[in-house]
Amino acid sequence: MVGPEPEPLSGPLLIVAGVLLALANFIVVLDTTIANVSVPNIAGGLAVSPSQGTWVITSYSVAEAITVPLTGWLAQRFGPVRVFATAMISFGVCSALCGLAPSLGALVLFRVMQGLSGGPMIPLSQTLLLRVFPKHLAPAAIGLWSMTTVVAPIAGPILGGAICDNIGWQWVFYINVPVAITCAYLAYQVLHSRESPTTKIPVDFVGLGLLIVTVGAFQIMLDKGKDADWFNSSSIVALAVIAAIGLVFFLIWELTEKNPIVNLRVFRHRGFTIGASVLAVGYGAFFASIVLIPLWLQTNLGYTATWAGYATAFLGILAVVMSPITANLIGKIDSRALISFGLIWIAGVSFWRSGFNSQLNFSGIALPALVQGFAMPLLFIPTTQLALGAVRVEETASAAGLMNFMRTTAGAFAASIATTAWDSAATRNRAALVGRLGDPDGFTNTLSAGGVAPGQALGQMDLLLQGQSVMLATDQIFAATSVIFLIAAVGIWFAPVAKRTIAPGMAH
Repeated sequence: MVGPEPEPLSGPLLIVAGVLLALANFIVVLDTTIANVSVPNIAGGLAVSPSQGTWVITSYSVAEAITVPLTGWLAQRFGPVRVFATAMISFGVCSALCGLAPSLGALVLFRVMQGLSGGPMIPLSQTLLLRVFPKHLAPAAIGLWSMTTVVAPIAGPILGGAICDNIGWQWVFYINVPVAITCAYLAYQVLHSRESPTTKIPVDFVGLGLLIVTVGAFQIMLDKGKDADWFNSSSIVALAVIAAIGLVFFLIWELTEKNPIVNLRVFRHRGFTIGASVLAVGYGAFFASIVLIPLWLQTNLGYTATWAGYATAFLGILAVVMSPITANLIGKIDSRALISFGLIWIAGVSFWRSGFNSQLNFSGIALPALVQGFAMPLLFIPTTQLALGAVRVEETASAAGLMNFMRTTAGAFAASIATTAWDSAATRNRAALVGRLGDPDGFTNTLSAGGVAPGQALGQMDLLLQGQSVMLATDQIFAATSVIFLIAAVGIWFAPVAKRTIAPGMAH
């Protein structure tokens, strides 16, 4: 940007601005997890299957990721304060539309719009925090921002579950509206006098269009593949071809464009390539599990959305404790060792979960989540340091945007793949269990002798088979994620040691 940096705020205005910006970041991050426990309620309310309900999660994540590379251009072209306030208002309006959606298709469309609005708010909230806080209070600003980023995913499942059970799934989205509109109005009133000068800079619209088409086609293919019988469907084949051709043209264009929307040249740094890839793979496997667990608890173990939220929220307790500890270890211990240890720890938890059974109580579900939280900062913080420490200083911003895009899209892709694999595995397991039934007639006869009607006896046997089939499928998915985490733990050692230490805040 051109022009001098505006003066920092002080006194009550600084407190108000800090709270508003942190709150804005909180609600955007909150929306990545608040819908996780709401999927069965949303699916039931819109008369679709739970696996189709996960489109509400993946569509938001992909849309949010796509707008991240545009944030820098938008801020320079229109001013960060104007972009932030506009994005907040748009986020609130789209949240209201999500609550009013009459069908799954409409809800997915509005979630896409909501994600497009929310994407710029995450980096801009931190940028503006660092701008309004004096330099000597920059660590406090980063701490405030980081705390909302860590706490929001914990609060999401709890808040989402309570809202679904007591009010209705629509209010998962409605609660954003007053917060977003209030934050937008007050933030603009407080910060508009400190707006940065704008400048007209070129934007890579061709690259952006190719990015949207490629990622969108691939995500739709993953979401609709199972229902359309995969490549036996001409529409799925067409989506696969569009995604493949789009990717080729996107790579060619971005590598030859003077001002690319995504700076692919940072992949020439081995440390960035490996670090960003390990983060994407690790986050993808993690995100798949936090989407799958609430779905499994509610559709197969009879949990309410509230209790499913409680069970999954334990993940954040030790994560909050370990975040500052992990940050202090950077530079003292090889980042690769921290990352590898964290991934091995998470792999162990996934392997632990692969032994779950349908008689599991609440503590048996919550305890692995609590233990896993210990290692989550070891995946995120040192991986960011390792990857961004490998690029040149002037490439840090574009590398951070690309890494965030990879992480977010990996989570969306992995969630779709995991839920599809889960359904398919349950179907295979059911067929295998039916083939192993020794004496089904004897089972139904025993129930009938106890006064159960023949039809009800068959129904009970069917429920038992289905429950065990899904349980086995759940264990198989956890076993697969355990292997993925272990592969990532080994792969990180192919990265060189970071050349430099990233200052607080630069990673975002």
